[in-house]
Amino acid sequence: MDTRSLHYDDRGALRLVFAVPLILLTLVAAYFCWTALTIRPSGSWDDDAYVGIVLSCVLAIGAAGAATGLWLLPSVRRVMGWGWVVPAVVLGVVAGVRWGWGG
Repeated sequence: MDTRSLHYDDRGALRLVFAVPLILLTLVAAYFCWTALTIRPSGSWDDDAYVGIVLSCVLAIGAAGAATGLWLLPSVRRVMGWGWVVPAVVLGVVAGVRWGWGG
């Protein structure tokens, strides 16, 4: 048996194992980012809406940070390219901008 083919099989399995939490964390970040972008306060007095925006932004940034932290582990970076973490980073940046813009 060729050891190179075994190495590629292991790499594919590791990619699948690491892809699941990265995708789930990115989906969580996407949901809360979407929530933060769609909440519209009724006026300057609508404190509940502003609290909802801030909470959504914090949770989106937290999920994006967790995905980025997972990807920064050397064993994950070895099998997964940077393209896997870019969506989470973009969502975290969007949530940060939303928070700073009107949260």
